[in-house]
Amino acid sequence: MTVKTIAKVKPAYPFEAYSHVLSPIDAADGGGFMFTMPDIPGVMADGATELEAIADGREAFIATVSALVDMGQEVPAPAFKLDDFAPASASGKVLARLPRSMHLQLTARAKTEGVSLNALVLAFIAEGLGRRGASKA
Repeated sequence: MTVKTIAKVKPAYPFEAYSHVLSPIDAADGGGFMFTMPDIPGVMADGATELEAIADGREAFIATVSALVDMGQEVPAPAFKLDDFAPASASGKVLARLPRSMHLQLTARAKTEGVSLNALVLAFIAEGLGRRGASKA
């Protein structure tokens, strides 16, 4: 078996420019947190803590970007770039009115997943944005 060494590359966009999703891993599956990056399929890591999962995600990001460059493939740009919008237009706060039945379903799902309602909604939004970005390519 031959092993190919891939040189680390400096990505066109930094790690911080990409959105990521942190999801709790069920205790029956070992616990901890799963890190994914919707804009770059294949970037996945885990860790015992959120910070560890993010640190491992950073390594997975560099490894994946380096492998894509080595294979001559294009590295996807972040689907959402902060500099595309005026700073005042993106405060990070969203207020949404939901039908009571939907709120109840989301609350129950968050409880089942062991996360806050905000974390669950954010994960669903990030997942949806990742899918939409992938379908545009």
